[in-house]
Amino acid sequence: MKYLTLIIAIVFLASCQDSKKPSYSSKKDVQEIHPGKKLLENNCYVCHSPTATQNQRLAPPMIAVKKHYVSKNTTKEQFINSMQNWIENPTQENVKMYGAVRKFGIMPKQAFPEETIKQISDYLFDNDIEEPEWFEKHYNEERGKGNGMHNGNGMGKGRGMQQQQANMNLEDLSFGEQGVKYALSTKAVLGKNLLEKIQKEGTLKALNFCNEKAFPLTDSMSVVHNAKINRVSDKPRNLKNLASTKEKEYIAVYKNEILNNKEPAPIVEDLRNSVTVYYPIKTNSRCLQCHGKPISQIKPTTLAAINTLYPNDKAVGYDINQVRGIWRVSFKK
Repeated sequence: MKYLTLIIAIVFLASCQDSKKPSYSSKKDVQEIHPGKKLLENNCYVCHSPTATQNQRLAPPMIAVKKHYVSKNTTKEQFINSMQNWIENPTQENVKMYGAVRKFGIMPKQAFPEETIKQISDYLFDNDIEEPEWFEKHYNEERGKGNGMHNGNGMGKGRGMQQQQANMNLEDLSFGEQGVKYALSTKAVLGKNLLEKIQKEGTLKALNFCNEKAFPLTDSMSVVHNAKINRVSDKPRNLKNLASTKEKEYIAVYKNEILNNKEPAPIVEDLRNSVTVYYPIKTNSRCLQCHGKPISQIKPTTLAAINTLYPNDKAVGYDINQVRGIWRVSFKK
């Protein structure tokens, strides 16, 4: 329970859909919403949270990204191309946000459908977006120091929205959206703690953290959301995370979707009194330090530690943008 103070401060994120019976991509049309909005929330806000404090962040907020990439003379096409180029090639040569790189490191390489990045960028360019409470003061201070903050379009809305988001009426969300929101907020908590360990103490200490703290932190998030939250895999590191036969079928569905460059949607099991939502866990370049190919991507010292902590480990051999497992989130209606 000691993690609850930190956890409650993490922003809750939105997601996709639900239906009755296992559903893969059902839609709930409440109002006309730009598709880039939900794609932004699902794919970006885990790290680029619009509400997290400066000490609870994995990456700069998206309003900061927008201000670095959009000036008064920037066209939408230029912005979309710049975003796609950075996401496809997150290298030192392509860095525009030097302060963010000093604080958080280079963004891990990930893969997204081209249409996903286009829709997110289109939404970002044309719309005001949420910003953390602290951002305006920070932005003005950085401008005063001459640290390269640009006069970007669209100062984001949403200052002071942390409490509003925390108290979001769950009745406004579909079951699928609710389940993915719980999964991604849990991912944010695990990711923040893991990144801190990697940056401050290295991969081996991060591995020990996963061994000792991943289950307690996940359980704490279950308490926060009044839900049962688990991660399961067809190739588990810990046998407690072994997927069932049915869950392995869901994992296979997601693997096929990612292979075919599709944006994944939650799978929803709508029962009489409860709901279970599944959502994929995908790899990025940072994951490969412990889940990549032995020797070439996992250092011998790290591999030795993995084999000591997890004698039955199967969670290696992955590449970027592969499905390593799924979230399973169950809650009462």
